[in-house]
This record gives sequence, structure tokens and C-alpha cells, in this order.
Amino acid sequence: MKKAIVVTGTPGTGKTTLAKRLSKLLGYPYVDVNDIILRYGLSEGYDKERDCKIVDTKELNKILIDIIRSSDSPLVIDSHLAHFLPKRFVSLCIITRCNLKLLRSRLKRRHYSDEKIAENLESEIMEVIPDEVFKKKHNFFFVDTDKKIDYKKLVKKIILACSE
Repeated sequence: MKKAIVVTGTPGTGKTTLAKRLSKLLGYPYVDVNDIILRYGLSEGYDKERDCKIVDTKELNKILIDIIRSSDSPLVIDSHLAHFLPKRFVSLCIITRCNLKLLRSRLKRRHYSDEKIAENLESEIMEVIPDEVFKKKHNFFFVDTDKKIDYKKLVKKIILACSE
């Protein structure tokens, strides 16, 4: 069975930039979960307090699993929700992270509210996503996006990790 490489992390940590680049370098199709949520009408409303869409991850997983199963090759899936996929569909989970000062700057450029910035910084400090990834028992590693990424070395590491 073809599996996915999931790129996850706190919003603003560099998931999309990394996932798109890896997709090109590996020659695997890129899947933007935000597009999937829109295309399949998976938003169940809007959380005004958190300033975000409400998404049922079980329904999202059903769609993503169908996409993975129907793909002729492995996929690169980009989302802070993608790590909720069951382990059997994920070859590797890459968790992006960056220093808090850079993360705050990136979120401000996105015009996030002060509350939403604080929530995302707290999520990064408390390692919420790494904890969720660990609980799912995914094969994973971190990529620090505040440093220059050696993509040649990273691709070799991914290929090795996916072959284990």
C-alpha cells in the first residue's frame, strides 16, 4: 500500500513551504488539507473565539484515506491536522518548528489576533502537536525551519526513514 508523508506543526512553523518543496524533490503529489476541507465541505462551522474553522478530523481522515488509497504514488500531505491519520497510512510524520520570536513574527504577518498568536505560541511551547504525533505512534522527526534547510540531506533522511 502506498502511504503518505505528513508535514505537520503549529500554524506558522513552515509546513507549507517545506511540504511543497519536498513534494517537488521527491516527485510525490502535494495535498493541501485546507483545499480538501473546502472541496468536500468538511467545515462544520466557525469558532469565533479561536478564529478558525471547526473540522471533524474523523470525516477528514476518511477523505484523506480514500485519496491515499487511490493514489499511484506516496503523497506529501500538508496540515496541522494531518497527523491524526491512522499510523498504517503514514510512512513518516515531519513536524516543523521554529523559534518563538520568528513564529510570532510570521503569525503577525498573517494578521492573527493577539489571542490567536498567544494560543499558537503556547501550543508550540507545550509541544501539543509532537505529543499528539507521539500518541499516534507515528514514525517522526523534527525539521527546524528557522535554520537553513539542507534539502539534499533531508530527502536522504526521508527516504531512509520511509524504508525502515
